[in-house]
Amino acid sequence: MFRAKWFLHPIAIFIFSIVAVAASLALYIYWYVEVSAGLKAVIQRANLDPNQVLAAQTWVVILVLSILVGIILVGIFTIFVYNQKTFQLLRLQRNFINNFTHELKTPVTSLKLYLQTLEKHDLSRPDQLKYIDFMIQDADRLADHINRILSLARIESKTYRAEFVSQDLVALLEQFRRKSSHVFGENTIHIRPPSGPPFVFPVDLFLFEMLLMNLVVNAVKYNDSPKPRVEVTFVRHKRHLAIRFEDNGIGLPRNELKKIFRKFYQVGRSESMTARGSGLGLYLADSIVRLHKGRIHAQSKGRGMGAVFTVMLPQTGR
Repeated sequence: MFRAKWFLHPIAIFIFSIVAVAASLALYIYWYVEVSAGLKAVIQRANLDPNQVLAAQTWVVILVLSILVGIILVGIFTIFVYNQKTFQLLRLQRNFINNFTHELKTPVTSLKLYLQTLEKHDLSRPDQLKYIDFMIQDADRLADHINRILSLARIESKTYRAEFVSQDLVALLEQFRRKSSHVFGENTIHIRPPSGPPFVFPVDLFLFEMLLMNLVVNAVKYNDSPKPRVEVTFVRHKRHLAIRFEDNGIGLPRNELKKIFRKFYQVGRSESMTARGSGLGLYLADSIVRLHKGRIHAQSKGRGMGAVFTVMLPQTGR
């Protein structure tokens, strides 16, 4: 069907529009030059003053016309780019809906199964506690998904009222690791405290913990190593503080390093690897870092070589 109607594709229409406008300009210039040449011949035969009969602004008219046509071409190109980005965003939104529906459906299905088991079977107290623990984990997953969506919506609409509190970031990460140990299981999260004065910076505790959760969970999720590992290091520069999250995971292609922070973007959608997650985690991480007046970037030597995510925070705070 696409081949039969290739001329209806936006790229084909864009090319036809550019060619049509350029051809119209060329034909008009050709016609104008021919008419001017014929008019000059008539003036010479009639012994008339060319300055009185023939306007001297021929090339000025052509120049102005060319500028106007150029503006039209720029407008067409701008509309084309905007439409292409809109179509791409719509495709990403459809992918997000499909993936996020799966992210929500999985814990709901699991919760229903555990509840049905408790309802139909007379289980011992240890087995009951085991299933209850599983249900709490599924409920935490649902709450995490919902909190991410709500927080992102508030940040994007600029209605989120951040409450910044000065914190020692090293101590904050240690506390986060202890509090979230049940999430990471046997995975190694090693925090290397820096030398010198404490890393003190004003943060919104709720959002900053969400940032840490996104970065560490990604490092563990996108990891095929028998023993997933995350090394967290702190580097002090003249103008900023840097927190590096280095993992031994599957790594990233170089051409994906900037794209992964786009909304709904998933590496697995562009390559052969399977896409995981909703495509919002790193976009939310980037939004949170920007809210803290910082920036985040990723590095990787390639597939299977792990990745490094670095959060850069201004040295002077907010």
